[in-house]
Amino acid sequence: MRGFSGVVGVVIVAALMVGGLAVVGHLNPQRQPGIATDRLGPDRGEQVSDYLARAEASLRTDDTEPRWGSVSFDRELTAEQAYAAASGVRISQVLFRVPLDRVQTPILTVGVPGSERSVLNSTARAASQAQEYSGAGERQMRISAVAQRRLLAGCACVATLVVRGTAAELSEVAGRAEVRAVEALPPDAVSGKFAVEPLLPEYVDVVGPLPDDGQVPAE
Repeated sequence: MRGFSGVVGVVIVAALMVGGLAVVGHLNPQRQPGIATDRLGPDRGEQVSDYLARAEASLRTDDTEPRWGSVSFDRELTAEQAYAAASGVRISQVLFRVPLDRVQTPILTVGVPGSERSVLNSTARAASQAQEYSGAGERQMRISAVAQRRLLAGCACVATLVVRGTAAELSEVAGRAEVRAVEALPPDAVSGKFAVEPLLPEYVDVVGPLPDDGQVPAE
């Protein structure tokens, strides 16, 4: 009986400990890891006109909380031009793509703290990233080399910015001459937990793969 009593005691103590932990867990709930379900930019196969309407609708709110958004341009801009086009909101990421006729080039994303200097310096940082996309084969190596040279020369290669501001501030940016679209996420979207797909200037009718049958230029 003494052994049986000892076992019962252990079971009771264990039950009390589990119950205590449950109470502590209830009082101090663990934050669930964020799920990257939010997305800025068009979907593959989406009509450009549908995306433009969707982006415009995302700004129609009286909510004054800051939110993440994307600013897409009707043509590639230099880093200086992009910074000026988005003045009034904080820039968080600069998305580069070196435009080459009928040649696919990689999207290069550079995180910035929002200052003018950091945005202007992002071109050189994108150039260093271009080396990582050399891939296999002579064609990919030449694309990477051309992209790097053009970025170092300060090319007009900014396609999209990720920014943060209120809906009113983002709406003001949307009305500027160089801006093609501004899309906003809900205010509870978490930094680093959403995807970004740039609206490239070449997307006219439908968002889809661009041609990659052109000659890679020497410079």
